[in-house]
Amino acid sequence: MITDPEILKKLIEQGSLLPKEDMLEIARKKGSLFIGIPKETSFQERRVALVPVAVSVLVANGHRVRVESRSGEMASFSDRVYSEAGAEICYDPKEVFECDIIFKVAPPSAEEVEMMPGSQVLISALQLSVQPKTILQKLMQKKITAVAWDYIRDEAGVFPVVRAMGEIAGTTSVLIAGELLSSFPNGKGVMLGGVAGVTPTEVVVIGAGTVGEYAIRSALGLGAAVKVFDNSLARLRRLQNDLGQRIYTSVINPKVLSKALRRADVVIGALRAPLGRTPCVVSEEMIESMKPGSVVVDVSIDQGGCFETSHVTNHKEPTFVKHGVIHYCVPNIASRVSRTASFALSNIFLPVILDMGEQGGCRDLIKNDIGFRGGVYIYNGTLTSDVLGKVFDLKYKDIELLILGI
Repeated sequence: MITDPEILKKLIEQGSLLPKEDMLEIARKKGSLFIGIPKETSFQERRVALVPVAVSVLVANGHRVRVESRSGEMASFSDRVYSEAGAEICYDPKEVFECDIIFKVAPPSAEEVEMMPGSQVLISALQLSVQPKTILQKLMQKKITAVAWDYIRDEAGVFPVVRAMGEIAGTTSVLIAGELLSSFPNGKGVMLGGVAGVTPTEVVVIGAGTVGEYAIRSALGLGAAVKVFDNSLARLRRLQNDLGQRIYTSVINPKVLSKALRRADVVIGALRAPLGRTPCVVSEEMIESMKPGSVVVDVSIDQGGCFETSHVTNHKEPTFVKHGVIHYCVPNIASRVSRTASFALSNIFLPVILDMGEQGGCRDLIKNDIGFRGGVYIYNGTLTSDVLGKVFDLKYKDIELLILGI
């Protein structure tokens, strides 16, 4: 113990005995986001990116949300409901496209890209089959960071938007088939399902992915007899386990498939291709052999379709008849149930946007969340998608290298 007063005086003057500040952890920087929800202008797109309930949560967390007037009209959400949720209703689309984050369903049109001042974040779907090269180049020129929400993965490694829209499309396809089988307007008066003493409706599902699985669940729930075809034994085995019951499954063998189609009342085409066109597995000859008045629902028509007789239809004129078989070939089935689909999208992306605000912005979320990073195809004007780069012969860079500079 130091007792000499001179030494104590010197130590006090030097500050060695003064109390020190406690070093506390620095809190994460929160950011206030400025989000714009434009009205969808693509053909028969009725969904909206965020529903009013999600908007109210964002506003309560200190974020600004601008919504173009009548954006939610086709999903039964009025401007008044959005306004009461705290959104700013805009009648000029330019005001929405000036926001820092543009959140929409369909990819942007050339006119919409033109309204964007630049250096913003665009979150929307990425449709490789209809994505023009000129729009990509314009986004790159404007230093936009573009995120494809159908390529974002969740913590389980699943594409949540693809899964949710697949569930909706699969379930809705069976409901559509049931409507087309009934007597009104032009069906043959058959109930989709089964009733005591009457032979159940036979449903053939081609494809054992998410769309196929939920079509099967719906058909089984109604009491129909179901047969499933897929070229992947692993998917067929997983399907058996997930359903918890044994159903008829087979690999896609032309003779076996043709025999099943001759007896079928409903055929659901639910094949998906990772890239490019869906394989055409049902020939016109097979369609000719089907029973008159039977129904084909080609869910995979957005990738070309898996029936030789399919061609794209729309929600106003959804069906056509060929060889006595009713064909339903609308690409965007989820828009038929736009309110349900909009809620599904909002439930997926509300936590993502809240996390973005907690992280301090989109740039930090890209850096810290590998699942979200997987959806980025343009980062600050630089193309990061190798698929788009190869398809359009554009230079691209790996996003993992770009984030090192963040």
